[in-house]
Amino acid sequence: MKKIIIYVLCLMTVCFILPAIFTNTSQLTASSQNIPEKNEAVQETKQPKEQDTVQESTKEATEGKYSKIKLLHLETGEVEEVLLEEYLCHVVSAEMPATFEKEALKAQAMVARTYTIYKVNHKKHDNADICDSSSCCQAWISKEDRFARWEESKREENWKKIEEAVNETKGKVVAYNKQAINAFFHSNSGGTTEIPVNVWGGSQYPYLQVVETAGEEGYTQYASEATFSNEEIMNKLKEKYSDIQIDFTNPEEIKILEHTESGRVKTIKFGNHNLSGVETRSIFGLKSANFEVIRQENQIQFQVKGYGHGVGMSQTGADSLAKQGKTAEEIIHHFYANVEILDSNEV
Repeated sequence: MKKIIIYVLCLMTVCFILPAIFTNTSQLTASSQNIPEKNEAVQETKQPKEQDTVQESTKEATEGKYSKIKLLHLETGEVEEVLLEEYLCHVVSAEMPATFEKEALKAQAMVARTYTIYKVNHKKHDNADICDSSSCCQAWISKEDRFARWEESKREENWKKIEEAVNETKGKVVAYNKQAINAFFHSNSGGTTEIPVNVWGGSQYPYLQVVETAGEEGYTQYASEATFSNEEIMNKLKEKYSDIQIDFTNPEEIKILEHTESGRVKTIKFGNHNLSGVETRSIFGLKSANFEVIRQENQIQFQVKGYGHGVGMSQTGADSLAKQGKTAEEIIHHFYANVEILDSNEV
């Protein structure tokens, strides 16, 4: 009988008392080490994700509404959403030689950013903010194509220089009355820039005035010539004016009648028609409307100064100023009157 009682007591100890002891010990160990229960672990897993979302939202707010743009590739018709600052590296590398001074490249970055934001606010394309054509909006080139045109030993160095120019001016926009300006630029002004009304007509932009820049004559873009036979002159003019008549023996038949304030041709006579300098440039493919007419035997030579429409910032002028020790901001203020440089979130 006694053996039976002892056996029962042992069985109760094994079944009830020992599990209770080990359970309490296990709970005490977990508590002392601060080991979370499963629902706490789930909460901790979710927490970083919520923080990441907040950080992303903050980052987006910091970069502002112009952090991304829609870029239209005209050749393929593809519309690509790209980061603005990344896009600008491709623009600057397409628009200005990487050999130019760093401050000139920084000025170009600010102008390109400003021009882009102006286009975003004054859309020309229904499905995009801006396109990749210089004849329509602004030049753009892929990194691969840009590298292919650079000397191999200079590729990484050139791209780094351009990235630095963009990053060091990040968010900086040229503004007039707190709005991004229509930041025109061109290759070489021939020493003096032009006002828009003499190129495109219409209303004037108060921040785009005639300014002089020393040092541009040292660049290859400064001077060029174009020579046409009398027959070629007639044929090109007939494409536009079928009734054109010119007596090439009379020196008064081809004659510049008027210049603009910047020294470009405003009006030129070709026989029985008077043309603007801008139209003449277009018809004969001249690099600028700043030209002289030299009559030679059976041919006409145009001696041209500058390259481009001449409005806004001259790129070679910017490089010349940078070589003289001017900063990017000083270059901007040289070419654009009464402007201020603001953050993109302020325009």
